[in-house]
Amino acid sequence: MAGVKLKRYEGNPILSPHPGHLWEDLAVFNPAAWYDDEKKEVILLYRAAEDKPEYRCWFGLATSKDGYNFERAGDGPALSPSGDGFDGATIQDPRITKMGDWFYVTYACRPFPFGQFWHPEIRKRFVTPDVPPDFPRHLRTNATLTGLAMTKDFKTWRRAGWITDPVLDDRDAILFPEKINGKFVLMHRPLEFVGPAYGVEKACAWIKESEDLLGLPAAPSKLLLKQRYPWEVNKLGMNTPPIKTAHGWFTIFHVVGADLHYRLGAVLLDLNDPSQVLHRTPDWLMQPEADYEIEGYYRGCCFPCGTVVINGTLFVYYGGADRYCAVATCDFQELLDHLLICPP
Repeated sequence: MAGVKLKRYEGNPILSPHPGHLWEDLAVFNPAAWYDDEKKEVILLYRAAEDKPEYRCWFGLATSKDGYNFERAGDGPALSPSGDGFDGATIQDPRITKMGDWFYVTYACRPFPFGQFWHPEIRKRFVTPDVPPDFPRHLRTNATLTGLAMTKDFKTWRRAGWITDPVLDDRDAILFPEKINGKFVLMHRPLEFVGPAYGVEKACAWIKESEDLLGLPAAPSKLLLKQRYPWEVNKLGMNTPPIKTAHGWFTIFHVVGADLHYRLGAVLLDLNDPSQVLHRTPDWLMQPEADYEIEGYYRGCCFPCGTVVINGTLFVYYGGADRYCAVATCDFQELLDHLLICPP
């Protein structure tokens, strides 16, 4: 079955590290995206990393009128780690959904620095936090969990707390942009949900629902998507906030291959029961090929956190090799038409 492929923008990367900003002088990547219909403007909320052994991360903000050429919104970060909270040391990989006047941003985070992961000797210094043995598990292990922050303008923020179970290493958590059957719905990827009890051999995408956002950590999960095709070998997670279409909820997922490269696929989920997969691409939409996807701190990674549709074109904003922000596009209707002939 011939598949649709995403086309890279010839001007990539669209954002690179800024040597004059100490909070983003090492890497800028994994951007969330939102399209403002009134201003006709794309907003990127991107992960930014410092060039220090601690490897703290912030969120930067950039805007564009054409979806390709971006300008940073000031010299400082849009949101910083809290310093002493559950997201004390680093905030990572945001996803944006909007309900009413509020933007809801889910993001991965850690309470303590974890070091530059590509330098084993540096990372080793940050693995075990110095905390008492009876402290909560996420503090003892410095595990990654997912937080929730809300804003109306990307300037003033409200941190709500964690939105995944804090005893799990749980990330790639994405909210649906509206309640479904009166409940909030969250896709997520708990690293520990592996083995006979879960029916999967590698980490996969799960889905849960709750009447209250902060009830989501304790809500039961249902398996959403697992590895099936030859290019899908290792861990799998969802990437982008769902887009509502007449045919179902559209979203992009990633799978790590045997070569440890991140490749992208797409699914359509049932509008009334998004735990039901209606269609799924049997082949990848994109794999690491360009220099800015291969040469970086994770060699061989395309990792989107946001999509927008402008005049029928799907813009996929992604991190390249954990170092750059880039964009790829395709005709959205053409991709939907292809998905509709794919099996679930």
